Amino acid sequence: MLNLTAQQIKVFDVIKDSLKNNGYPPTRVEIAEILGFKSVNAAESHIKALVKKGVIEKVPGSSRGIKLIEEASGIPLIGTVAAGTPILAYENVEKNIPFNPLTKNVDFFLRVSGDSMIDAGILNDDLVGIKKLVDAQNGEIIVARLDDEVTLKRFKKDNKGIRLIAENKNYDDILVDESSNFTVEGKAIGILRENI
Repeated sequence: MLNLTAQQIKVFDVIKDSLKNNGYPPTRVEIAEILGFKSVNAAESHIKALVKKGVIEKVPGSSRGIKLIEEASGIPLIGTVAAGTPILAYENVEKNIPFNPLTKNVDFFLRVSGDSMIDAGILNDDLVGIKKLVDAQNGEIIVARLDDEVTLKRFKKDNKGIRLIAENKNYDDILVDESSNFTVEGKAIGILRENI
């Protein structure tokens, strides 16, 4: 996928979310309203740019005439996350996993690197389905950003603070220091294993 501007990514995400949640694409008016554009022409110019970059097609004769190109549709699979970038930044996306009934609530997949969660059944190179959220409940397996690192661990918060717990006795818990930049990116809701 060619590099998209921040606005083009937002327009693409609105189209993709509408297709995923409603089963049909948004109109230009809906895109303009959702993203706060002053005119429908702004939405149309971004749509034309997305067509030119090969991520969508326009279907003539319909106000909802937008179709995702197959490679651009689906749920993003995040590989290595570059330090300091948003987790869903396009440079972090390896590919897209096609939508199916089992992936209905998944916002993105994260490729696991390492064996720190093997006792929870999460193996190296597994694809973990993540539902975006900002708050976590005790016991949930979450994706968190701790300073410039992204990690998948079990969440525990008590009067001593926040601990990120590995599901492998060979790893120590991570104690989140109050001075750390800590953000919950989402919680694990499923696993795909490509090499079975």
